[in-house]
Amino acid sequence: MFTELKRFLVGKPIATEQQSRQRLNKVTALAVFSSDALSSVAYATEAILAVLLLAGATALKLALPISGVIVGLLIVVGFSYRQTIHAYPNGGGAYIVARDNLGEWPSLVAAAALLIDYVLTVAVSVSAGVAAIVSLASAWGWPALSHYAVPLALGSVLIIALANLRGVRESGAIFAVPTYVFVGSILLMIAVGVGQALVSDTRTVSHTVLPSAGSEAISVWLVLRAFAAGCTALTGVEAISNGVPAFKPPESRNAAITLIWMVALLATMFLGIGWLADRVGAIPNDLTHETVLSQVARTVFGVGPVYTLIQVATALILVLAANTAFADFPRLASLLGRDGYLPRQLTHRGDRLVFSNGILVLAGCAALLIIFFHANEIALLPLYAVGVFLSFTLSQSGMVRHHLRLREARWRRGLIINGLGALLTAIVLLVLSITKFIYGAWVVLVLLPALVLMFRAIHRHYSAIATQLALDDQIAEPLVQPHTAILLVGDLHRGILPALNVARSFAPNRVTAVTVAIEPERAVQLQQRWRQLIPDVPLVVLESPYRSLVGPLLSYIDTIDAQSGNDLSVIVIPEFVPLRWWEYMLHNQTAFLLRAALLLRKRKIVVSVPYELSWE
Repeated sequence: MFTELKRFLVGKPIATEQQSRQRLNKVTALAVFSSDALSSVAYATEAILAVLLLAGATALKLALPISGVIVGLLIVVGFSYRQTIHAYPNGGGAYIVARDNLGEWPSLVAAAALLIDYVLTVAVSVSAGVAAIVSLASAWGWPALSHYAVPLALGSVLIIALANLRGVRESGAIFAVPTYVFVGSILLMIAVGVGQALVSDTRTVSHTVLPSAGSEAISVWLVLRAFAAGCTALTGVEAISNGVPAFKPPESRNAAITLIWMVALLATMFLGIGWLADRVGAIPNDLTHETVLSQVARTVFGVGPVYTLIQVATALILVLAANTAFADFPRLASLLGRDGYLPRQLTHRGDRLVFSNGILVLAGCAALLIIFFHANEIALLPLYAVGVFLSFTLSQSGMVRHHLRLREARWRRGLIINGLGALLTAIVLLVLSITKFIYGAWVVLVLLPALVLMFRAIHRHYSAIATQLALDDQIAEPLVQPHTAILLVGDLHRGILPALNVARSFAPNRVTAVTVAIEPERAVQLQQRWRQLIPDVPLVVLESPYRSLVGPLLSYIDTIDAQSGNDLSVIVIPEFVPLRWWEYMLHNQTAFLLRAALLLRKRKIVVSVPYELSWE
């Protein structure tokens, strides 16, 4: 039943040799790797205005200049990562670049920052998408939908995870249409808004409820906080450089072109929304649960089909923006697992040639954040961006070291671009850390060293195991150690005989059968029949006054251990295998419970001997 359900949800397995067919073209890759960055325009302007509003309506005029500075930073970072793409055609994430050029500790810091950022990307994007749905519902007179934000967000995470478990190409096809509908509708809104301004069609937002007046003064501190809030627009810019191997050949060229497309679209939409928000007087308003983007679209088009299209497209891309993290988190986790810093299970590809375990871990962590923060993206934003700019800084610093070390063709130009990128992102990182510290960024700054220490602990564990398991140049003859075979018996029937033969093959003269007397009368009958039919193998009957099966067996095995010293104990378990899945519900899962109880015990070999019946 589980296999059939898995095939229905995930799809049929894909052969390893078909991996090259799962590559993406530029159009699809833009949707897969850029949805996070492009969708940030839906909340980045609102984040700037939310901070400036603390100083009153007059401070809102600063939003557009702040947006211009952020776009300038975006262009520098974009061209910096273009250098990274050409330098690392196999994928140049911050972890790889820092590991190759800065050493182990900086690379682990970069990896920790990126993993945190990817989890936050899913939680923030999905929560913002749900906020867009709630705004649409409020505009149509259904404000009560805000009470179901958390279930909607959790359902969205589940759907995105399942789509990614189906494979890269299928998820790309699913996410491409909403991404391009969103981009087209936002560009249309900007074009119509500019056209209205040119013909002097002055429109302003009609606020049903006004937020409270600001209580702070305009200051450098306030402007820096607004700038830090708006820098969330740069989240996801690094995704394309991380996923270069997912592109069709020539990988580096296609990835670089896609990156330029993304930067151009992001800059245009971010500045356009900022200009329109300033022109129509849109302001963040928690009282009405309507986003700034919704206010702008409603003012430009009115509440009608185009407004509805924009809100639906915004909701979809914000929810699907989490796909960028689902594309990059499993890939980074697999690299860390390959290098021994995370569990090795994260390196394995599933049936659909994706890193299934990484996808499941990401979905679980993001779901916990959504529940804890009640699907409120504004509450999550202070935790965002710090990890992003830390990885930016380490990646660009690593590229500076790369140019100085290799001095490849045109290395001076690359050095200037990456050096400028490293300097600017380091300054922004400092601003973010200071301005957002008391608003939640301290959580990220505490998690970073904790994750790095966890990476190191896992690496020491794997290194210690590798050292002990390493073979010398000459392999000595293994010592023959005596075995003690314990055959677990519930009843005497034909299914016991194959298990008895297996036990005798391990320890011809040291086999003991053991049964637990949950029902004493049946145990006496079993003992009598055993002596008649199998007299050469002793049967030990264990008392169980509390009707426990596992407890008496473990106590007996401990007693045998104390008597036999360093002997290996082979526990043989006969196990009935039903022909049909529903028949499992008709039988006790005793063998499974015993295997689980014995799994982590030292010097124990657990052998399950299945037997099945045929039905005519």
